[in-house]
Amino acid sequence: MKSIQDTFTLSNGVKIPCVGFGTWNLENSQSGIDIIKTAIDCGYRHIDTAAAYHNENAVGRAVTTSGLPREEMFVTSKLDNASHGYEETLAAFDRTMNELGLDYLDLYLIHWPKPYAIRDRWKILNEGTWLAFEELYEKGLIKAIGVSNFLEHHLEPIFDKCNVMPMVNQIEIHPQYPQYDIVSFCKSNGILVEAWSPLIGGRAFKNAILIEMAKKYGKTVSQICLRWSIQMGALPLPKSSTAERMRENADIFDFEISAEDINVLRQLEELGSVGSHPDTAEF
Repeated sequence: MKSIQDTFTLSNGVKIPCVGFGTWNLENSQSGIDIIKTAIDCGYRHIDTAAAYHNENAVGRAVTTSGLPREEMFVTSKLDNASHGYEETLAAFDRTMNELGLDYLDLYLIHWPKPYAIRDRWKILNEGTWLAFEELYEKGLIKAIGVSNFLEHHLEPIFDKCNVMPMVNQIEIHPQYPQYDIVSFCKSNGILVEAWSPLIGGRAFKNAILIEMAKKYGKTVSQICLRWSIQMGALPLPKSSTAERMRENADIFDFEISAEDINVLRQLEELGSVGSHPDTAEF
């Protein structure tokens, strides 16, 4: 890969740009629209949002007013936690599309496997949700379908019932929390892994090992983390509000972290996750 517009290929043949622009915490306002359009101007063609981010309208407006053909953009959204189940999912998808103002979605994900309010019924409700996902996919309203924050024991019930396998699993991935087991499981089942919080929730910039490695390669800490994701075969989803940082996050294709230094980064694994665990998240 040579740029953020180069692509991974999903199991159904759909091409997905290899670095996405994350929009968590981005306002659903003209300011939010302007930031997303700046990212598009900086070369990003993959925009990641969710119903829970409450900014789908800003994402849709940025995409539709970008001046680019719709087919050149890849837009992901995620199911609201309160909307698991067949009928609820169909209604939630309609709300998402109304907010986005788009004719189709490139990728739709179940955001969390076991939302707190439905934890006692999560398996049966996810079966209904996945049936709705498959119907929307077969109708061409979604180009690819997948999940987010799913571990092996969350995926297996879907595997048992599905006609269409999940194509993506978006999970917390960074040098502190590489999640080798679920990454390996996904790869063995043809599921692309996407990395949320690839910069360790901002903690990367204060980590001495990452700071020293960035100096060694003549790169920034964020570039080391994002390059690590690419070399792990995971699609990173960095977010930023400035054009300078957006361009920096895109400039990760002219170097490679050595195997020796990848091993050095394993020291960070003792620090672990910075986000919620899918089985115990209180939302």
